[in-house]
Amino acid sequence: MIDPAPYKTIAVASTFSPRFKQVLSEAKRIRDRFSSDLRVIYVGERNEETTKKFSDVFAQLHLPSNSIIHYQQGEPAEAILRVIADNNIHMIVAGALEKEVVLHPFLGNVARRLVREATCSVMLFTRPEIKPKSLRRIVFVADYSEHGLQALKTTLPLALAESCERLYVIRIITTFDQARASRRADAGNGNKPKSDEDEEAALEKFVLSAGATEVPIETRCIRGNTGLAASDFVQSIEADLLVVPVEANDDSSGQLPNNIAWITDVIPCNLWVIR
Repeated sequence: MIDPAPYKTIAVASTFSPRFKQVLSEAKRIRDRFSSDLRVIYVGERNEETTKKFSDVFAQLHLPSNSIIHYQQGEPAEAILRVIADNNIHMIVAGALEKEVVLHPFLGNVARRLVREATCSVMLFTRPEIKPKSLRRIVFVADYSEHGLQALKTTLPLALAESCERLYVIRIITTFDQARASRRADAGNGNKPKSDEDEEAALEKFVLSAGATEVPIETRCIRGNTGLAASDFVQSIEADLLVVPVEANDDSSGQLPNNIAWITDVIPCNLWVIR
């Protein structure tokens, strides 16, 4: 159990899909880690059939029979986002519903909208299981903001609870980032682009500022033409969870920073967006 718990209320977005029970089981594991209240969001009608289905699966997964279920009608993404906004949900857990296209798993429409528009944190599972596997390798995308630092502090206890073998804290540096820094420096509006040594030192300093931890941490600066280089890295180390801090977005425009915008399409492993 993580204390103090950053998420008081976790909800799982559910349909009675073939993987519903697996997603709910993963959500239960996350509930246990954060000592949270677990609820269910169901897009559809409340009737005798759905009530019995939930009762059966709660019993199978040893969840309280009186667990709160939010029934909401409408288009799935809109309905889930509405329940999140109206009920002070701190994290939404869902299946990624990915499709394999040229060896890259792509997010489903509902998952994509949750990543872009949810006002709370989002955790997506690409291959949920009834008996969840330990999150052995975790990748955290550093952005040096205060929110990014708090997100790392939230990630460390989960990594420890999962007996994480290695937490990779990475900094994504794209060709566009480097070109923009050079233009600012030339215009006198910023410092010259950092050297490789400076970037690595800044990343180490960021990790140390999160405080002492028993979690094995490795820092990496990931360079590439686009942020997708980070996706390639995540796949190359066979990561179990990608953690991305994103500032809460009040206008629901769903705009993500350029170097991580790719996560709304391609999801290389389980994803945790921390807002």
